[in-house]
Amino acid sequence: MSEYNPAKIEPRWQKYWLENKTFRTGDELEGGPKYYVLDMFPYPSSSGLHVGHPEGYTATDIIARYKRMKGFHVLHPIGWDAFGLPAEQYAIKTGTHPEVTTRNNVDGFRRQLQALGFSYDWDREVNTTDPAYYRWTQWIFLKLYEKGLAYEASVPVNWCPELGTVLANEEVIDGRSEVGGFPVERRPMRQWMLKITAYAERLLQDLDDLDWPESIKEMQRNWIGKSEGANVTFPIKSEAATDAGSIEVFTTRPDTLFGATYMVLAPEHPLVDQITTDEQKSEVEAYRQTAAHKTDLDRTDLNKDKTGVFTGAYAINPVNNEKIPVWIADYVMMSYGTGAIMAVPGHDERDWEFARKYDLPVIEVVKGGNIEEEAYVDSEEGISVNSANEEISLNGHPVPESKKMITAWLEEKGYGRYAVTYKLRDWLFSRQRYWGEPFPIIHVDGKPKPLPEDHLPITLPEMDDFQPTKTGEPPLAKATGWVQTTDPETGKTAIRETNTMPQWAGSCWYYLRYISPDYEKGPVDPELEKYWMPVDLYVGGAEHAVLHLLYARFWHKVLYDIGVVSTKEPFHRLVNQGMILGELEFTAFKEADGTFVPAQEAEKRNELERVRLEEKDVEKKGDHFVMKGTDITVDARSFKMSKSRGNVINPDDVVERYGADALRLYEMFMGPLEQVKPWSMQGVEGVYRFLKRVWRLFIDEKTGLLQEEISSTFTPDRKPAVEPTREQLKVLHEAIKKVTSDIDGHRFNTAISALMIFTNEAMKWEKRPPAVLKPFLLLLSPFAPHLAEELWEKIQELEGACCEGKKSLAYEPWPEYDEKQMVDDSKTYAVQVNGKVRGEITVPAERASDKEFVLNAAKKEPSVLRHLEKGTVVKEIFVPGRVINFVVKPG
Repeated sequence: MSEYNPAKIEPRWQKYWLENKTFRTGDELEGGPKYYVLDMFPYPSSSGLHVGHPEGYTATDIIARYKRMKGFHVLHPIGWDAFGLPAEQYAIKTGTHPEVTTRNNVDGFRRQLQALGFSYDWDREVNTTDPAYYRWTQWIFLKLYEKGLAYEASVPVNWCPELGTVLANEEVIDGRSEVGGFPVERRPMRQWMLKITAYAERLLQDLDDLDWPESIKEMQRNWIGKSEGANVTFPIKSEAATDAGSIEVFTTRPDTLFGATYMVLAPEHPLVDQITTDEQKSEVEAYRQTAAHKTDLDRTDLNKDKTGVFTGAYAINPVNNEKIPVWIADYVMMSYGTGAIMAVPGHDERDWEFARKYDLPVIEVVKGGNIEEEAYVDSEEGISVNSANEEISLNGHPVPESKKMITAWLEEKGYGRYAVTYKLRDWLFSRQRYWGEPFPIIHVDGKPKPLPEDHLPITLPEMDDFQPTKTGEPPLAKATGWVQTTDPETGKTAIRETNTMPQWAGSCWYYLRYISPDYEKGPVDPELEKYWMPVDLYVGGAEHAVLHLLYARFWHKVLYDIGVVSTKEPFHRLVNQGMILGELEFTAFKEADGTFVPAQEAEKRNELERVRLEEKDVEKKGDHFVMKGTDITVDARSFKMSKSRGNVINPDDVVERYGADALRLYEMFMGPLEQVKPWSMQGVEGVYRFLKRVWRLFIDEKTGLLQEEISSTFTPDRKPAVEPTREQLKVLHEAIKKVTSDIDGHRFNTAISALMIFTNEAMKWEKRPPAVLKPFLLLLSPFAPHLAEELWEKIQELEGACCEGKKSLAYEPWPEYDEKQMVDDSKTYAVQVNGKVRGEITVPAERASDKEFVLNAAKKEPSVLRHLEKGTVVKEIFVPGRVINFVVKPG
């Protein structure tokens, strides 16, 4: 083989790695420090990988290969988060069993990942749909149930009768399903819930100890939403009920109680039926029906028009005994707090808009602003006003002090108490679908009962009909022979749980199963868990910043509490790779008469025709793209890859044309790992040319043999005959230092730049000793492993070290740099006369700071001497390592 041909090189090495289990991680707990590097669990879709997926996988693979060569005991596994709705929807459309679809999808993903040369330990591959795996998912659920962290509840959900399924908030638009546009209603349904709220404070506090991006930690803090304040009780006065009780609200601003002029209940609040007067009943009921068809997202949209209805009832404000009206409004959610709020329109924008719309009083209780024009919301550090009764006055006190004073007064009087709440809600943990983990629960005498552990796994029944039912019963309800069972403890007739677990379940603990995938006594071998946990590096997309990471942390803490794991947190360090967008798209704007208009003008004009241009039709001018041969700017932007836009890049196509090494190298060379970046096939072409240049650095394309510059450095009996020069060692050690530092810092793009710089320098050498080229191949190998292996083998053949017992370079020691080798032998100075450069001198490095020596050498430089002779040197300026300047007075 003469020319670089990845289509021949890469399959050969992929086959070798698989057959020889090169990257298998043994269970021995010795031999160097451990390093667990993990990719976020991939869902194997039918469409396969697009080029955005391998970005994170390539980054972790570089780290895994690098750490092995640094002497670490590396765990780098892969598996499949394979349950999910898409396979079930495909089954409904085609009749193909989800298991068949999933198996085919997994096979496709596995083929694609292996074709990219990732160094996974394939012996540890796991699949969430495998009963041997979900046996332990069910076991963990039983432990949650035993601890009182799993319970049944009737929960309002988005139910679409036509589709026969529950929809997420994001799948409902204006009260209709995103798919099909069918009506959606809010309906209470029996669901399984997990009490994640019991762990809210620990989930919050333990974020501080994690090496995660601060933005991700802040997103989790906001999702958990800890608030400190007071629970306050408002007695109710209503003609509809003589003893209507009271309304309890949580507020973070008890200091503003004197400004509370009305109250608002969620439409679903149980008190609404009790306190609504006869005059208001029809209006209230109509409003509640309308609210029932809205999603939580619709109801809490800050930009929407605020609506509500008066119940006819009043509440008594405990700080001033004022009677204030009680309304219902859909922007108050039953799922947050107590489902009721006290409205302080003087200092809350939403309450102010509502009060103005319905002509309700607005009172200033924190000094500042103009509440006639808008709510004064910048009030956390203000001064309390209009806030006094006969027993307490907050007037003149700073807000933080007022909060403490009023809370103490409320507790003393029995009107309220200090409280902490969280925005975090318990986790809705069931789905009305077939393709998911069955719950290890039966219902006996109408009550849920856990099955014994020795009955696990509870497997899915074979079914042909996956259509959802119109009644809301899950598809599993149709498998009557499976549903009807007996209680193994009492022998009573029992009914199996027909809901299934959500896709989140299997991905909450997969990182543990990788540690001991065949362990039969629990989810993970305790000894191996102590060795491998926590995960040292976890890489994935920022779209999982909240839910997956929060759920996995919750399960891990539960497992910690019951002694299954030894660490409080699962993932020590987290890195989010940036999204890869489609290629740049170019758009020009044209008048009706055919005249093109610059893009910056077109932004203000909607009537212009948009004309899509090819890359060949544009050129770069300064910071903008213009139509070729003109100064007319065009719009140039990248968009998220999607089938509908037609800009999805299939990695198979890139590999077929340029090879896996080129794809890997380009994905890392595009820019910093965390940044959003546009794809460019020209960029792929560029790194492909670099790899061909590396090939030519070693291989004579005419003969297919090693270059003469390499082979000539050996004697006929294969002994090195040429030692590296000082300059060659300097170039090598600079590359080693830069690449090592950049891999440690995840600066993969600049590490590749250092490899390119080395290659450019090495191409100039008359002799290329393997003592310099072999370390370079080791530096290259994490990025382009196939090419590095191929060239390493050829060098080994030259040295007589191949091919008996041929082995991969994967475990060769990583090169170490020597600072002494990077010191220059000489130093070059630019020599100035009267501030203008007139010449250049080079002096030995050891004498570069010797003023007398350097100045004498500068004066002898002919081009400098010519200018010195034109006058008298009146001043000599010498800054070691930097400046030589002679000040000459004309003679």
